[in-house]
Amino acid sequence: MKLRPEQVAAKLDRPGPDIRLYLFHGPDTAGALALAARLAKGVGEGAERVDMDGAMLKARPGLLADEAASMSLFGDARCIRVTGMGEESVEAVTLLLAAERAGNPVAAIAPTVKGTSKLVKLVTASLNAVAVACYVPDAAQAAKLAVTMARDQGLRLLGDVPDRLAAVTAGDRAVLASEIEKLALYLDAAPDRLRDADGEAFDAIGASIADAELGGIVSAMIAGDAAAAALPEMPGGAIPVLRAVARRLLSLAEMRAEIDDGESVDRVMERHRVFFKEQAATATALRRWDAARLARALERVRDAERAALSGSGLGEVMTAAEAIAIARAAARGQ
Repeated sequence: MKLRPEQVAAKLDRPGPDIRLYLFHGPDTAGALALAARLAKGVGEGAERVDMDGAMLKARPGLLADEAASMSLFGDARCIRVTGMGEESVEAVTLLLAAERAGNPVAAIAPTVKGTSKLVKLVTASLNAVAVACYVPDAAQAAKLAVTMARDQGLRLLGDVPDRLAAVTAGDRAVLASEIEKLALYLDAAPDRLRDADGEAFDAIGASIADAELGGIVSAMIAGDAAAAALPEMPGGAIPVLRAVARRLLSLAEMRAEIDDGESVDRVMERHRVFFKEQAATATALRRWDAARLARALERVRDAERAALSGSGLGEVMTAAEAIAIARAAARGQ
């Protein structure tokens, strides 16, 4: 089955025994993970989580059906989460849906899988599986999401703060939630203590960096220049760099998807209003980066940003490593 947006919440909050697989597909990995977490909560606060990935299922296709039918050692509820699922998991999903029984729901995260894939067609044709398309919200949707999430934290976003939050987080729900939590902490807000968050408060928790220097670093990463992508000591820290890279990767991913659907590179760049001085570099990047590699790079950038936001001290190290890794990945695409 394919769920409409208004049907998703009820299915996840009150999962029924008839649904064996919840497939969250599309490039919004953070959104998919949030939906998988909501499903786990619907299964039960104390539910045991079993983690798997697409590579495991490719090697052992029957493992998914076996785990879905297995009982917890203490008889507690279980929820299975599969990350990195792709077309290689079609056999595993087929076995799960055809199994005699399966008592534990499966949440599958498939960021590179398109709606026209064999996997999605298999799931939507089944009565005991559901597919949910997860796309990064556009600017307007992300701004509305920011307002809703902020209200839950006791914040009333004023002026252009919703739009600014949407812009700096590039629609990533996990990063957006972290920024809102920082705002709430700064303003001592809570559901029972409503506070106004204006531009001044937003500026107080933000960081800035020289746009020209940052743009040059991002361009070097995308172009495959590992030497130029090596990060100097940046006064604004890791976050601005990672967000700029994420915005660039998202833009390329959108254009790459249109090219994969048959559009010409020139027509796509015209539609996306690529600045004329950047057209040659953008065209080269679109030839080097395919959709799957863009999705993987974006996921790694988001992982580094979450590490930076966690305060673990790993953010700067991961950012420097990802800058070189992205540049080398682009170079290999030549």
